[in-house]
Amino acid sequence: MEEGKRQKQIAGLLQEELNIIFQRLGLSMIDGGMLSISSVKITPDLLEARIYVSLFQIKDEKAALLKLKDRAWEIKKELAARVKTQLRRIPELRFFLDDTLDHVFKMEQIFNKIKKEDDKEEE
Repeated sequence: MEEGKRQKQIAGLLQEELNIIFQRLGLSMIDGGMLSISSVKITPDLLEARIYVSLFQIKDEKAALLKLKDRAWEIKKELAARVKTQLRRIPELRFFLDDTLDHVFKMEQIFNKIKKEDDKEEE
């Protein structure tokens, strides 16, 4: 189902505010690596926000995600203070690992392999 206009507006607002909150709380740098919010999707009832995070040079991805989930109440409290005039209810925050870059990297490897095989056949 396609996202509505209001869902997109709220998702954009949440992503912008969460980026600021992550920097303030020191969550953008974890275990010597970098964490960034790649996208935010919000349910049609506006009660749940699915936050997709991208991790760069973080060895233990599950531990980083767990750290976010443990601090979700603190993040939500900060978010509520920042957007209380724009939203009636603050959505529940759910964190997910964004593995889009992994898929891109795998696809690139497959294409390179195919290209090498084609080059060998042409010789």
